[in-house]
Amino acid sequence: MKSELRKQVLQEMKAIPREQKQAMDQALTEGLLQYPFYQEANTIATYLSFPHEFQTHELIEQALRDGKKILIPKTYPKGRMDFVVYHPQQLVKTSFGLLEPQGNLEVVDASQIDLIHVPGLAFTTEGYRIGYGGGYYDRYLEHFTGHSMSTIYPCQVQQFMPENHDIPVQEVLVDEGNL
Repeated sequence: MKSELRKQVLQEMKAIPREQKQAMDQALTEGLLQYPFYQEANTIATYLSFPHEFQTHELIEQALRDGKKILIPKTYPKGRMDFVVYHPQQLVKTSFGLLEPQGNLEVVDASQIDLIHVPGLAFTTEGYRIGYGGGYYDRYLEHFTGHSMSTIYPCQVQQFMPENHDIPVQEVLVDEGNL
């Protein structure tokens, strides 16, 4: 069931025309920047996007201009993940084709993070999500006390039954403007 939904949503995301996707990314970025969660946050954890995902590049650039500390994930075997300070010169492409930080990394404790911007494939309107299957975010969010939010496309809103280990994100921002 989850794997079917993953596949279906991934196909739909990849099928979004480039110009429409850019317009949605821009609208979602602007929406996120107006959010009190964002404005009040000093330290924000986000991610480096796959091409089919919401593109975080603008968000990262703007947040740095706004004087915020930006963190990105560093993953390890067995589903462990840390958030480390974003330094573009430390990024190296992984076997998945994603950029990941390498080298002498500055890990920031979860208690210091004000807002986590969470990726994923499918989301319910209550914020439950289906990610890529690694379980990294569910494990991390389980003990996280700050704010969490996701920015998604309309095709990512889905109905599914969450499992008991699933941790919802607090806010799901959907771009409704281009429906």
